[in-house]
Amino acid sequence: MSYHSLTDTIHDLSPDQLIRVPFEVDPHLEMAEIHRRVNEAGGPALYFEKVKGSPFPALSNLYGTKERTAYLFRHQMDQVKRLIEIKADPASFFQKPSRYLRTPFTALHGLPRKAIWSKPVLFGQTTLDQLPQIVCWPEDGGAFITLPQVISLPPHEKKIMQSNIGMYRIQISGNAYEQNVEAGMHYQIHRGIGIHHTLHQHSDDEFRVSIFVGGPPSHSFAAIMPLPEGLSEVTFAGLLAGRRFRYFWKDGFVLSADADFCITGIVRRDVKKPEGPFGDHLGYYSLQHDFPVLEIKNIYHRKNPIWHFTVVGRPPQEDTNFGWLIHQLAGPLAPTEFPGLKEVHAVDAAGVHPLLLAIGHERYMPFREPVPEELLTIANHLLGKGQTSLAKYLFIACDEDEPTLSTHDIPAFFMHVLSRIDLSRDLHFQTRTTIDTLDYSGDGWNTGSKLVIAARGPARRKLSAELPTGIRLPSFCKRLDLVMPGVVAVSTDRFTDYQKITQELRDLTEALSTVELESWPLWVLTENSQWLAATLNNFLWATFTRSQPAKDVYGVDTKVIDKHWTCRSPLIIDARIKPHHAPVLESDPEVSRRVEAMFAKGGGLYGKIKGI
Repeated sequence: MSYHSLTDTIHDLSPDQLIRVPFEVDPHLEMAEIHRRVNEAGGPALYFEKVKGSPFPALSNLYGTKERTAYLFRHQMDQVKRLIEIKADPASFFQKPSRYLRTPFTALHGLPRKAIWSKPVLFGQTTLDQLPQIVCWPEDGGAFITLPQVISLPPHEKKIMQSNIGMYRIQISGNAYEQNVEAGMHYQIHRGIGIHHTLHQHSDDEFRVSIFVGGPPSHSFAAIMPLPEGLSEVTFAGLLAGRRFRYFWKDGFVLSADADFCITGIVRRDVKKPEGPFGDHLGYYSLQHDFPVLEIKNIYHRKNPIWHFTVVGRPPQEDTNFGWLIHQLAGPLAPTEFPGLKEVHAVDAAGVHPLLLAIGHERYMPFREPVPEELLTIANHLLGKGQTSLAKYLFIACDEDEPTLSTHDIPAFFMHVLSRIDLSRDLHFQTRTTIDTLDYSGDGWNTGSKLVIAARGPARRKLSAELPTGIRLPSFCKRLDLVMPGVVAVSTDRFTDYQKITQELRDLTEALSTVELESWPLWVLTENSQWLAATLNNFLWATFTRSQPAKDVYGVDTKVIDKHWTCRSPLIIDARIKPHHAPVLESDPEVSRRVEAMFAKGGGLYGKIKGI
């Protein structure tokens, strides 16, 4: 079985997997607020039948749980995994041929197919202002497409296998965009469309872009899947759908025959306009910046189309399950892409790119004292290739030290690393480098630093599950809370400026230098230590999104030896909010009250969703 459309998909969902919202809902903040509450409760997909100001219904939270995500791809998941296994290790086919008998037939679905007669997406046309104008957060600059499949090709190229499909946000109203004529196209650093855009800047060919919304679920997922070199998104979309990707050309644009909507446009040469702000998946607003402008040509849609969207914000959110599915499928490829790597985990709760956990092998000098050697090679490879290159903090451990260690058991992983790190040897900074576009902890846009913490060898300290005592802390420190064994959160005064923090940290490190704190190797400064220590997710989110290593990492008795920064325990991360940080996402109180009433007795959603 394969889904031919988004309508097929929702018809396949049982009543406990899909809730229809029959009354009119405002796309300005209300739909997003409903979505967030349902997603947080692990609830069903939401089909909004009546969207205020639009003739089109809308669907969200389709991938809202791991179980539903797995259900959507249940027919092809195993076969695609087996195809990836063969790519990772071709010899596996000969070792277990019976396991891969269907694999060649699965591979056939990866060949895109040109649509000749059936082109459902050409049923009708519309305009940008008729699309659901979904605004997710109060300070958003306008309405955005949040699940677009943006396809581009190099100049003068007509071969679909040379295309790139990515998920880049598209602003369709607000700011200085001319209504129904212009849209903002925001793509971040290290994205495939950037390569095509650069080529077009040096070409006389117009930069044509098409944006697909909806269609089979595999099409959306293919747009965010980090694929290895040589594997096209249209190929992967067909493999995971169990049905070849159908496309055709019209007026020089490539269109998906199975999408619910296709927007075509030309990126204006050397023209930029302010795009944003936008509440993004790090849990903060990405601020207004100049981005390319898309001049809209046509918007096509199929009969009875469904507008597919999601809501992003502080993780976990719906897109968390994209990350889970990526891990399920791409896990076997990691060792082939990064030799020596056993496992890697981009931590969703920390915003993905701010924190990367990895486990590697040490095979260089097994007859010598165990120190990080190959681990550092692996770490540099991770920071030099693909999406992992955007990691800001990279903690890497050695498989041989603890073979059962997993990056997905985050507390155990942290305690393993913290019990082994040598703070005079294992801290490796990269300064004045690129970081994620959405991360505002750095010195400028896309500009910041990185820290690799590599742990190898036997445990050198026992981590304490009790708070340290007998310390006379400076007055700006108000309270201590234990996050996990070895990790202490410190409530302090709010951050004002780096000049003041220099003196504050000098006072703190002097106080800490008078006592033995080997059992507490990591301290985190925060405005509210109780809150930060209350949950693992609070610790991960605040610590790694609100600090940049070169500026916000401190230690006791610091030294620079041959340009290598060292300290002794504890390592201190200042995770307080700084004046240059982007604002934290918060719901509109009035909208929250209105939505609360919808779930209360007498409201339109009362009793429909378990747990709300």
